[in-house]
Amino acid sequence: MEKEIHQENKMGTMPMTKLILSMSLPAIFSMTILAMYNVVDSIFISNYDMDGFTAVSLAYPLQLLLISASVGTAVGVNSLVSRKLGEKNFDQANSAATHGFILCFFTYAFFLLLGLFGVRPFMNLFSSNPGVIEAGVQYFTCVLCLSLFSIIQIMIEKTLQATGNMIYPMLFQLLGAVVNIIFDPLLIFGLGFFPELGVLGAALATVFGQLCGMIFSIIIMFKKNHKVRIELKGFRFRKQTVKNIYAVGFPAIIMQSISAVMMLCLNGIFQAYNSIVSIDVFGIYFKLQSFVFMPCFGLNQGIMPIVGYNYGARNKERMYSAIKRGIIIAAGIMLIGTVLMWTIPDVMLSMFGNEESFTDVDPQTLMETGEFAFRIISLCFIPAAVGIILTTVFQAVGKGFRSLMMSFCRQLIFIAPIALILSLTFGVRYAWFAFPIAEIGSLIIGLLIFINLVRGDFKRLDEPLR
Repeated sequence: MEKEIHQENKMGTMPMTKLILSMSLPAIFSMTILAMYNVVDSIFISNYDMDGFTAVSLAYPLQLLLISASVGTAVGVNSLVSRKLGEKNFDQANSAATHGFILCFFTYAFFLLLGLFGVRPFMNLFSSNPGVIEAGVQYFTCVLCLSLFSIIQIMIEKTLQATGNMIYPMLFQLLGAVVNIIFDPLLIFGLGFFPELGVLGAALATVFGQLCGMIFSIIIMFKKNHKVRIELKGFRFRKQTVKNIYAVGFPAIIMQSISAVMMLCLNGIFQAYNSIVSIDVFGIYFKLQSFVFMPCFGLNQGIMPIVGYNYGARNKERMYSAIKRGIIIAAGIMLIGTVLMWTIPDVMLSMFGNEESFTDVDPQTLMETGEFAFRIISLCFIPAAVGIILTTVFQAVGKGFRSLMMSFCRQLIFIAPIALILSLTFGVRYAWFAFPIAEIGSLIIGLLIFINLVRGDFKRLDEPLR
């Protein structure tokens, strides 16, 4: 059995286009499903009560923080496991996977405390509307206090993806998404014998889906044979392994957390102008853009272990091939998203809210603001495609802080200050132009970093091992 587990890895032998598609398509499918149930969740909430939707939009940075910590740590594990497999160092690959699983419980402890004590003070900072505050407290207290389910599932997904197994992670997400979509209307609107719980019902449906996904992932991880194993018996924390995980994981956490800070800054700008409609439009955009970005992130999940494996195996030709093909595919996905944002923004906006659910926002104003915003923001999509792949490359080869630099420039150095300047100069309507400007600026920085890698670390891959 050991011989079978340690046989030649397909990431070093399979034709590259076929390899990328075989590893990315399951992840793209699962991430698209994830985007769909996030959007469905928001559609149900907005059609039940726009105050609830505003609350979820305002407090979404808390959920982004949870995702950042979970995915960031798991990305660190993914990168380390794939590199150790490329080096044929299977013991250290198993150790990295085990450390990742244990680290889930430390991550959860933080978000349990945040859920218990941090949600209400956070909501009070951004709203004085009692309905909005209570809806936000109900939703995010539930999601954060029961976040262990999603944290463990994400870790197991990334661990298996590092081995080239993309099917099971897809099934984990698919199960959670289907359960969530089924229970959302039942618990929000109180259909059949289910109670009408509103926003709290949406949170419970989300958590129940995550619980089902976690149980399935644990069964598969511990009952099936994989190229890497979680070995809890006799486990001892190793400082160097944790350090290696967070060399990539910590920048990934900060990188994704920056999105939460960016959202806080933009919501603060909109709040200063008393533009509730802009807050709602931004919330709707953030849900809908996941249909474009999630497939690219799914592509990343397939490309990252390929790049990491071939970097560890010193196969520069295959590594470059994966990068080039990844950029082409990502740009194609983003082009489709751009076309949709320009041609049918009204159709996408019309899914959110109805005459009964609107209170503080005029539906026509929401539609006009949303159509303008969607078309302007979507100009950043194609430059973002190249930037996303470069970020993945930096993470895959253990250069996590370079990924962090790109995200830091895009979302803090560029977007928030540019949006503020545009708002003060031309009005809040023009804050949306900050997105394409920031994306182009960060892409230039990413290309300079990549050129530096090509001339440095990547060039040394041609040198013989000593």
